[in-house]
Amino acid sequence: MTDIRKYLPLILLGLVAVLVFSMCGSYNTTVKKDEGVKAAWSQVENQYQRRSDLIPNLVNTVKGYANFEQQTLEAVVSARASATQMKIDPNNLTPEAIQRFEQAQQGLSGALGRLLMVTENYPDLKANQNFLDLQKQLEGTENRITVERKNFNESVQDYNSYIRRFPTNLLVGVFGFSPKGYFQAQPGSEKAPEVKF
Repeated sequence: MTDIRKYLPLILLGLVAVLVFSMCGSYNTTVKKDEGVKAAWSQVENQYQRRSDLIPNLVNTVKGYANFEQQTLEAVVSARASATQMKIDPNNLTPEAIQRFEQAQQGLSGALGRLLMVTENYPDLKANQNFLDLQKQLEGTENRITVERKNFNESVQDYNSYIRRFPTNLLVGVFGFSPKGYFQAQPGSEKAPEVKF
């Protein structure tokens, strides 16, 4: 018995050391996953910026057709301005902030959709090579946006799952880590659009 008491301080010191190393490992992993979410968000913004950068070229190409509806062009320009003004701090990726960002981007998507629909009435514009190239680039960018949003949601899921695990969940609140928000489908997106000819 006296031999165990002699080693008790060493045993306690060993347990404390294991706990400290475990906490350091959890903290470092949380930081890495948090940075992964921020990097994924950066890629989402990068693709939205790519789309935004294509719009002035598309508008200028369409403006060359004098009969084109000015109101439609103005709606696209206005929606682009609104979407580019909406910024989110990567440290504050709350569901509400992401929803506001997505609403601004949806406004731009809707305006672009109307622009592309109206172009159907202009055969010369539809045949213009610059317009066709820009339209292909926009379609490719929309696909890239979808991929980056998926990657972002996967990073958020990984991070959120990790910070909810025990004992990490005890540590993260102390250091200010909190759950991140996801991109979610817009209300009404579960209904197929009605197409009329």
